[in-house]
Amino acid sequence: MWKFAPIFKTTIWGGERIASFKGMSSAGDNIGETWELSGVEGSESIVSGGPEDGMSLPELLDKFGPAIMGERNYRKYGNRFPLLIKFIDAKADLSVQVHPDDKLAESLGECNGKTEMWYVVAADHGSRLANGFKAPVDPADYERLVETGDIEKVLNYENIKPGDVYFIPAGRVHSIGSGAFVAEIQQTSDATYRLYDYHRKGPDGKERQLHTELAKKAINFNDTDGARLTYADRPDIPVNVVRCPYFTTNVMTVDEEVMRDYAELDSFVVLIVTEGSGTLHCGPDAVSNVPTVMEVRQGDTILVSASAKGLSILPDKKMKLIETYVL
Repeated sequence: MWKFAPIFKTTIWGGERIASFKGMSSAGDNIGETWELSGVEGSESIVSGGPEDGMSLPELLDKFGPAIMGERNYRKYGNRFPLLIKFIDAKADLSVQVHPDDKLAESLGECNGKTEMWYVVAADHGSRLANGFKAPVDPADYERLVETGDIEKVLNYENIKPGDVYFIPAGRVHSIGSGAFVAEIQQTSDATYRLYDYHRKGPDGKERQLHTELAKKAINFNDTDGARLTYADRPDIPVNVVRCPYFTTNVMTVDEEVMRDYAELDSFVVLIVTEGSGTLHCGPDAVSNVPTVMEVRQGDTILVSASAKGLSILPDKKMKLIETYVL
């Protein structure tokens, strides 16, 4: 098991909530995101603690390969970690944006597209997000909607609360609203096309760049399936919320010891602690021949190797976790 040092990203819409959430005194102003687990070139995660302390995620995979990734994932992705895990703190509205699918991204020289999901960790009263359209949009109206700002009128806005889950496939227009604090699980990609940004100006005094034409190529104009995903929380039992070709995600509320057996997955597992604290006990794996114990708390993200022989989750009182892997 490994923890990683968070990578702090300053944005014009970021706030101050991430540091306190993670139990840190300060992380600076306008921190919009922390990249908790990243193999993105130039923003690679660094192991924090343990025998591999200071090693980057790519270096970790170079050394242990399929023992961490799983045989199937290693054949498909090699040493390129397929997921990017973030916390996002929206003090102000994010831009209205869209991500490309694999086909479009690859045609533009990218490795892959960007499908993602959000788990709402916290939300101010009245916070909302946009996910998809209220009704299909005529592509011929696209430029007018963007130029006039009427794009906001056709978006599917949803009021949010902690525990809500949203799926955002590539091609879906979306935006996170002010007051939202979310955990994001996505394909490893930083490809984002802004189509509207409220005429907001960046630090240089100029309006931020839009990607109008690229966004038009990426958008699914018939996408009206952006409603919140429904699920029933079950104490001490993982509840599946998303299953797609790029990741499978479960949520868990744990108030007593829970044993997880990942032997049949043939995949690494990422655990994101969204509430509470506790201890993880992991059996021997192909990386370390001895059991490992790790104290975890709210805000931690942990990578568990595919070769781990069982995991025990022992909460101090109550913990909430997100569990995700690639099948």
